[in-house]
Amino acid sequence: MAKKRPQTKAGKQQLKDGEIPVVGAREPCPCGSGRRYKACHGRAAAHAVTELVHRPFEGLAGECDWVALRELVPAATVELTLKGGLPEGVPSVTLATVLPMAWPALRRDDGSVLLALQNDTSSGDLSRDLADTLQRALAAEPGSPVAARRVPADGPRLQDVLDPEAAFEPAVHSGFEFWVPDAENATPEVSASLERANEAAIPTVLLSGVDAAYWCETPEKNHLRWVMPHAEEQLLDALARLHAAGTSSLGEGTRLVGSFRAHGLMVPVWDLPSAMGAEECEKPAAELAERLAKALASDAPLTSEERRARGGLTNRQVTLS
Repeated sequence: MAKKRPQTKAGKQQLKDGEIPVVGAREPCPCGSGRRYKACHGRAAAHAVTELVHRPFEGLAGECDWVALRELVPAATVELTLKGGLPEGVPSVTLATVLPMAWPALRRDDGSVLLALQNDTSSGDLSRDLADTLQRALAAEPGSPVAARRVPADGPRLQDVLDPEAAFEPAVHSGFEFWVPDAENATPEVSASLERANEAAIPTVLLSGVDAAYWCETPEKNHLRWVMPHAEEQLLDALARLHAAGTSSLGEGTRLVGSFRAHGLMVPVWDLPSAMGAEECEKPAAELAERLAKALASDAPLTSEERRARGGLTNRQVTLS
């Protein structure tokens, strides 16, 4: 026979759903039901872990740049603006691609907060995970990192925490010196982590003439990775029209080679000659943006040649997340 579940004592105060803290899966549920957390209020948390939010940054200013900094850019920072302003004792909040020792967040000695974007997260909603880390960093003691944890299923998301009217302006860096105000006096662990990170960083530049387009340098050739906000099917059609017409490149020696799929957005990628730097990409990228806008506006059926071009582009897609 199945074991009877212990009955809740009549005199024990029952907590509301919004007051239930997150505990270990096998621990008694704090609600007082007598059941283990995983079989009680932990069910919602478990569901949140497995339910993937495909566009976690949708609705945020600079969604395309959020995706780029999460998946493509080695070293970058962005000053964040919170709804209602900064708490007392917090002079600034800065989003960073990564932090030393893979910390999810850091409260510096001066009270400022650094929030890492490229860390592994516990649930299927990256926005909720980051908002939880940010809130804990704002309340942390100055001079301490913030550890990862399992996030409550009903916690706020970045869209609830950040000012939607504030600009999102990434600053791309050549290295990770922004980690420490005084690199010469950093701890040996942080210094070693900084050295390893700088050695692995791929030189990257954000173009100024178009949105969310990032030039990067690799040993064999350079690339342009351009995160675009358009619906995938519509963008594939438009790129296919340009490709079939021979106008999808950025000039001589360049070619559209495929795309990434990341956090619900497409990231077309162009191969560039090793001699083509970021400045040389600016004008061709702006001209391509004009051609692409016209192709996106067309609702004519694809020709047979355009359909073949679209099939080739589809076959050269790689999903990052």
